[in-house]
Amino acid sequence: MTPLGRMIALGWLALLLPLTGGRAEPLQHRDDLSQEDRARVEKIIAPTTDFSRPESFERNSGGAGTPHKRVNRDSFSHPNANLSFEDEQTFRIGNGLFKKLWASSPSSTQASDGLGPLYNARSCQACHLKDGRGRPPLPGDRAVSLFLRLSIPPQNDADRQALADKTLLAIPEPTYGQQLQSFAVPGLHGEAQLQIDTREIPVQLADSKIIMLEAPTYRLTNLSDGPMHPDVQMSPRVTPPMPGLGLLEAIHPDDILAWEDSGDADGDGISGKANRVRNKETGALTLGRFGWKATNPTIRQQTADAFSGDIGIATPVNMAPWGDCTEAQARCRDMPHGDQARLGPSEAPDPVLDLVAFYSSNLAVPTRRDIDDASVLKGKQVFYETGCVACHRPKYVTSRKAENPAHRFQLIWPYSDLLLHDMGDGLSDDRPIGDATGREWRTPPLWGIGLTQTVNGHTRFLHDGRARNLLEAILWHGGEAKAARDAVVEMSKQDRLALIEFLRSL
Repeated sequence: MTPLGRMIALGWLALLLPLTGGRAEPLQHRDDLSQEDRARVEKIIAPTTDFSRPESFERNSGGAGTPHKRVNRDSFSHPNANLSFEDEQTFRIGNGLFKKLWASSPSSTQASDGLGPLYNARSCQACHLKDGRGRPPLPGDRAVSLFLRLSIPPQNDADRQALADKTLLAIPEPTYGQQLQSFAVPGLHGEAQLQIDTREIPVQLADSKIIMLEAPTYRLTNLSDGPMHPDVQMSPRVTPPMPGLGLLEAIHPDDILAWEDSGDADGDGISGKANRVRNKETGALTLGRFGWKATNPTIRQQTADAFSGDIGIATPVNMAPWGDCTEAQARCRDMPHGDQARLGPSEAPDPVLDLVAFYSSNLAVPTRRDIDDASVLKGKQVFYETGCVACHRPKYVTSRKAENPAHRFQLIWPYSDLLLHDMGDGLSDDRPIGDATGREWRTPPLWGIGLTQTVNGHTRFLHDGRARNLLEAILWHGGEAKAARDAVVEMSKQDRLALIEFLRSL
């Protein structure tokens, strides 16, 4: 009898309790719902017990905003289908700014200058190609959609206090700042060039097939401003896909925090925790949702940080016109910038930031495919019985109080709890940030993952793109996910292929 069969024989209560937290009352933490709503939501988000057919509304991963469009390279770039006419117009304007190429200062195109002086790309679209997933550079190419975060351990009491009160989540590297930028405006050099070396790690499956994982190591050449701090902590990151961000922001925070179990009090081996971070505009300590380590609380702040760190463009959230140039890089800070009082404060004054953030928050999640295919349904069953749903929680109903009406009270299927989990030594970057240790990563949403090849022309996954396909991504799992990973190693080839087919349908 399979593990799932044993669970069924014992009664589904044993399976349901770990997934629902054993709540006695339906969703009492939801202050946006009536008692009638709570009962409806509790019923619809309960984990399924029937794998013979699709669930109701399962095809619409992004709720009523799911567009039913032809599958092609534009599958991540459609607006939410339930936007008003006026909001769709705002989306289109934001899309234009998302694609906009910024120029170095001074420039005749005065509304488009301010690039850098150090940068990773000249536009948002250059990193988020087709609004999708980044990848490591091909041999001979320079890294664009993969970059390095930089920090050092706290050096003094002031550093430790800044981390304790979360005015900083990590201490920037003294010379090169929070992020390595490999490009620069004329008159400067990029900070360094990234080199990636790999070694192979064999993993033998139960059917004797051997999978060779590639473990990357990172080194820098041509450092522009001398050596880095001897204790520098470097973390590579590929750009994540963008569909569904606004729906993730619309999940009621208590629906996320309800699964937090940092001390594994229930003894199930899963101890997700939230990364609590500062909202830069309000100063409030709040739930981090965005980024590989859940370091940003809002799409607007995530967008502003990308403008500053990736393109070197100042916004009302990050006003420094020199971007990530540090005090040790005086020449960089002295370069011309794009601040122009007649256009408004910062190089990208309002409403530029809000328009790009609106675009980012309203990219629609593609429609599920093949949801009634027998192999996909079998793979879904394997996904559940293997324990993947302990972190990749399938569905939520968003808050009735969401800022955007298009995001309110939507049944969505992101397959994530948005919490931090220990993923083991193999995936550790040895770089703590905020509440996240070097071994902890936010559970990435899985919706849209099966269209990566179609949209972006590759199948590179995980935070640094080391996995070359979905099976490799699973085999890299460790820590809290080790039991699920080991179950995949031990399962039959038929079940393993069905699991991959399910993931490809997302």
